[in-house]
Amino acid sequence: MEPRSFGARLRQWRRTRRMSQEQLAAQAEVSTRHLSFVETGRSMPSRTMVLVLASALDLPLRERNLLLHAAGYAAVYRETALGCDAASPLRRTLALMLRHQEPYPALGVTPFWDLVDLNQAALRVFGHFLDGPLAASAAGNVLHQLFHPDGLRRFVVNWESVAEHLLARLRREVLLEPEPSGHLALWEALQQYPDVAAPVDPGPCAPAPDPWLALHLKRDGLELRLFTTLTTLGTPLDVTAEELRIETYFPADAATDAWLRAACC
Repeated sequence: MEPRSFGARLRQWRRTRRMSQEQLAAQAEVSTRHLSFVETGRSMPSRTMVLVLASALDLPLRERNLLLHAAGYAAVYRETALGCDAASPLRRTLALMLRHQEPYPALGVTPFWDLVDLNQAALRVFGHFLDGPLAASAAGNVLHQLFHPDGLRRFVVNWESVAEHLLARLRREVLLEPEPSGHLALWEALQQYPDVAAPVDPGPCAPAPDPWLALHLKRDGLELRLFTTLTTLGTPLDVTAEELRIETYFPADAATDAWLRAACC
């Protein structure tokens, strides 16, 4: 990315955040005139100013590095590859969080729902409802495993509500990014599966998804009702750490709680 593209990239993020130049200037404590010069390329910002503007826009660390690069500066935030090294600090942290979620399921996923790791409770639950591995194109992604015709969806009692909820969540992710290639591609791919609701155009007035929905699973006389939460690591200084998500499952009724506790013994 060339330095001259900094202004255009900054303007694109400002518009995505639905902020006027006056609002961003006030947040960054600079003059509107100076901000206008920066966006049009008439003035190049200092390294400190790039970070101040990125903070005012509440940008993810990856995008802050890209803005720095666009302005001609070196990246500030490192990006640690997760890899398969169980001894790495980030891997140890993830394993600890997943282990302490027992006897309830938990997954570590990327922003695009690619599976990084899971605990034994998740293996037990999904092992009961999935007969075997899916095609390689779907096996490594949590949402593809759910939406695939041979995947988990066959045993989701409230499938239509779950699918609508997850697609709405992805649509919100699309709206929060000026160049939503990853989330948009996933959003579109999931809708290619049969019996998925007709595509919804991700317009600017898309409502927020409901904050809570139970996943109701049923197979061979076993019924589980689970609700999920998504957790991120607080105040990270690493791009990978910031993007890592922990999806935790909790029982939505006493019967599910009892089965999860009994299954771990």
